[in-house]
Amino acid sequence: MTFVLAVGSTRQVCVLNTTFKTQSQAFSYLQKNRTAFEVVARARFERGEIEDGMIRLKML
Repeated sequence: MTFVLAVGSTRQVCVLNTTFKTQSQAFSYLQKNRTAFEVVARARFERGEIEDGMIRLKML
């Protein structure tokens, strides 16, 4: 599941790896926890933890 994080004028692609069987389940999980994932993604962006142009996240 991917989403875009806005950091000022920069747009950063984030990838969330889940264990859900369907895209719909993963999307629902992402929407329910979006704020928490954005906090983690912003912290990783500030530390420069970007792999292959993406911030990789795991389930909370």
